[in-house]
Amino acid sequence: MVISDMYIRKGDFVKIISGDDAGKTGKIKSVLRQKGKIVVEGINFVLKHLKPSKENPKGGRIQIEASMDASNALLICQNKSCKKYNNGVRIRMKFLEDKKKVRTCVSCGYELISTE
Repeated sequence: MVISDMYIRKGDFVKIISGDDAGKTGKIKSVLRQKGKIVVEGINFVLKHLKPSKENPKGGRIQIEASMDASNALLICQNKSCKKYNNGVRIRMKFLEDKKKVRTCVSCGYELISTE
């Protein structure tokens, strides 16, 4: 399934709305657009088993952040006067006079700008 209309970008702050990590917030590390998935810092940890190697002769297990579906996350509104400040909000696209598209909060109309 290819999702071409993902409005989430690398560097955005999101709130997780479903799953084991529901209610937690984090910054997006990467976006897997072809799969419709995202990787969020500090969220959705899984254990990866490592075979013994020269660097790690005993092998072992490490915790890494796994990808999760993009529909499980909502962007966080950074506008302090918004009634949904620091909460997940739906977004809509707005066209400016110079024909640029920007993402805006549905509640307050604030333009959501990515940090990266």
